[in-house]
Amino acid sequence: MNYRTTIIAALLALSVQQVWAAETFTVAPRAVADEKAVFATVETANVVPARARIGGTVAELSVKDGDEVKQGQVVATIGDEKLVLQMKSLDAQIAGLEAQLSQADINLKRAEDLFAKGTIPKTNLDQAQTAFNVATNTHRAKIAERSVVEQQLAEGNVLAPTAGRVLTVPVTAGTVVMNGEPMATIAEKNFVLRLRVPERHATTLRAGDTIRIDAEGLGANGAKFGTVQLVYPQIQDGRVVADAKVEGLGDYFVGERIRVWVAAGKRDSIIVPSSFIVTRFGVDYARLRKGGEVIDVPVQRGREQPRPDMPDALEILSGLNAGDVLVQP
Repeated sequence: MNYRTTIIAALLALSVQQVWAAETFTVAPRAVADEKAVFATVETANVVPARARIGGTVAELSVKDGDEVKQGQVVATIGDEKLVLQMKSLDAQIAGLEAQLSQADINLKRAEDLFAKGTIPKTNLDQAQTAFNVATNTHRAKIAERSVVEQQLAEGNVLAPTAGRVLTVPVTAGTVVMNGEPMATIAEKNFVLRLRVPERHATTLRAGDTIRIDAEGLGANGAKFGTVQLVYPQIQDGRVVADAKVEGLGDYFVGERIRVWVAAGKRDSIIVPSSFIVTRFGVDYARLRKGGEVIDVPVQRGREQPRPDMPDALEILSGLNAGDVLVQP
């Protein structure tokens, strides 16, 4: 009988030790945001057009809708036959000027030799020197003019002004374009979540606020969170526009709509991890440590309040008080 009593006492002591070693949570009032569900869209901070720098005919398109491009990558090539003809004309003129320059150089050297021998007067030497200088400068001017045309031909390559993803390509090969027309529109890589919140919440929306995102809209599970980076000062159509930064937002679909919860005010409430609440026969209980024992206390469950520091946060409307110590069941 004594042996049996000793065994039972040991088992009870071991059970108490396990209860006391279980994970605990101290109840304390926490600030809870009164959330409002709104729809936000995936947007890029800037949409930049890749414009043609010369007029002509689109000879080649190197990208299509949805392609990812790097800064400086060739998006399209524009050809202008007039520039090619002008280049051939300048090449011919330069060849003629090179012949004139060569002849002027020969005449100048002959005049220098004759003047050194005293055969010709100084005026003939000056005329030969002037003719050589004119030929040299004319040759340089044509070479510079050819460089301008060559640069115009090089500008037929339309370059991506920034790294990002091609949204639209409004032209096709063979299209005649003018100087300054867009060949493609490119969305920069820094995608943001653009919120449009009713203006009555303008006073509660601040840069640095945390927002909660419907992770299913991003193809993920659980709650995801973002941070408001910028609140625009101009109200559009009765709505406040704000940009939020969210990790894993993606960089392909622009304009995709995602449900977001934003704070419309704050209040104090009891928040506990849902793992500390157990449901039996439709009634929610929390295991509460009272003195040296653990008891089950019925509680009234509120709405889920996931937050970055407590993803499974659950609001308790009644049954718990500040300072209560919960034991995980």
